[in-house]
Amino acid sequence: MGNKTDVWQGTLALMVLKTLERGGSLHGYGIARQIERTSAQVLSVNYGTLYPALLKLEQEGYIAAEWGVSDNNRKAKYYALTRAGRRRVAEETQAWEQISAILARFLSPGKECA
Repeated sequence: MGNKTDVWQGTLALMVLKTLERGGSLHGYGIARQIERTSAQVLSVNYGTLYPALLKLEQEGYIAAEWGVSDNNRKAKYYALTRAGRRRVAEETQAWEQISAILARFLSPGKECA
């Protein structure tokens, strides 16, 4: 695939939470790059949607933000999961796994479960 695909609406929050769960505290640029790396460069993270998503997750109490200094010695806002965020990751992961299993039945109808 030569073209990058935008992250689907409704999936960005889970991708952000999972990225922070795996990578620890990261700034917005680092989160975006990690999501793109995890997708093998297939997905493209739009900053116009990333930062509002980070703000929303922070307001909901799933992530906490703290100012720090980046690797290139610039001021950056770092985000980390909260306890509520860890619970949310577990809940959302379970829901996506269930949805994926259901969609798999539609995509491969000959392999339906009894």
